[in-house]
Amino acid sequence: QVHLVESGGGLVQAGGSLRLSCAASGSTFTILVTGWYRQPPGKQRELVAAITSGGGTNYADSVKGRFTISRDNAKNTVYLQMDSLKPEDTAVYYCNAKRVYNSNGYWGQGTQVTVSS
Repeated sequence: QVHLVESGGGLVQAGGSLRLSCAASGSTFTILVTGWYRQPPGKQRELVAAITSGGGTNYADSVKGRFTISRDNAKNTVYLQMDSLKPEDTAVYYCNAKRVYNSNGYWGQGTQVTVSS
């Protein structure tokens, strides 16, 4: 019902910046919240940032002040601007969209972000 495609990952040096994109298709007008998650090597997947249909945002403590989540409704795309990147930000980043709160939602395939020291 909702299909997500992430892009924009890559290799960047510590202190650098990167912008991830999450393009949605399908029943995009029914999405209530879109979030970015990440899974570092050997660790569990964790929420990085989220944005609701009303524009509210939420960030993990580890990325506050460095990452910014935003959306472009005309392009059905949610972005994650990542600044002041650290090696511990290295992970596969996933996009998730929910049509109902407290549900599993729909997942993209992920995009690799690697930050070198």
